[in-house]
Amino acid sequence: MRMGCGGMGDRASAEELLALAVDVAAEAGAMVLQGRAAGGVAAESTKSSPTDVVTALDRASEELVARRLLAARPGDGILGEEGADDAGTSGVRWVVDPIDGTVNFLYNLPNWAVSIAAEVDGEVVAGVVFAPALGRTYTALRGGGAALGGEPLHVSAVGSLDMALVATGFGYTVARRTAQVAVLTRVVPRVRDIRRMGAASLDLCSVAAGTLDAYYERGLKPWDHAAGGLIATEAGAVTGGLDGAPGGEDLYLAASPAIFADLAALLAEHPRADTD
Repeated sequence: MRMGCGGMGDRASAEELLALAVDVAAEAGAMVLQGRAAGGVAAESTKSSPTDVVTALDRASEELVARRLLAARPGDGILGEEGADDAGTSGVRWVVDPIDGTVNFLYNLPNWAVSIAAEVDGEVVAGVVFAPALGRTYTALRGGGAALGGEPLHVSAVGSLDMALVATGFGYTVARRTAQVAVLTRVVPRVRDIRRMGAASLDLCSVAAGTLDAYYERGLKPWDHAAGGLIATEAGAVTGGLDGAPGGEDLYLAASPAIFADLAALLAEHPRADTD
């Protein structure tokens, strides 16, 4: 698969973009691990609420990722959780979460990751989710499948919603969390069980790996789901949002095919219950 990158005067394949993303994610992940080992990890500031924290290593990771990507491909755009926002001129944009699961990282829980996706003309074509503390590298190419450490991934074969293990997440404001819990009380009786693990990218990768049957959340930003969503899709998951729309901030749902429609219908009963 070859794709033009107009402003660069060259061409980049999805495979080349993925290879670059994997290398950069590995470097950023190693830097963050070393920073934690050196001690002194603490919340440096907050964003949407006092519980929505940012560490110095979030910012250092995004700076490293942006620097490495743009050194290799100076015409590309970049969108990052910690403020990087440049459209670029090449038709390629990188979507970056430098530490997805910052609260887990802050508390020294292993469920956090560096997430990097490559878009070409607005479509995600390659993605990597690197979880250093778990020793896992998830990757995907559009049309080329998904893998964990090079081994192909496939979603679960769950056949009914009542047998599904479903993950979700919560926002950071009191109003959003309160409404999300109200929705959850209606979901819990309809599924096998619920998990909340605190990193959207890894929840999506768990759907891809079949260790979760579905994941849903409202309030996600592009960097939360760009790489993980491609990985889930390429492993056979169905992804989407409300009323047949693409997954986005109103709702992002990824599920094994047999249960997607039933779970989407259940969540559509409360389409905007958790907006601020």
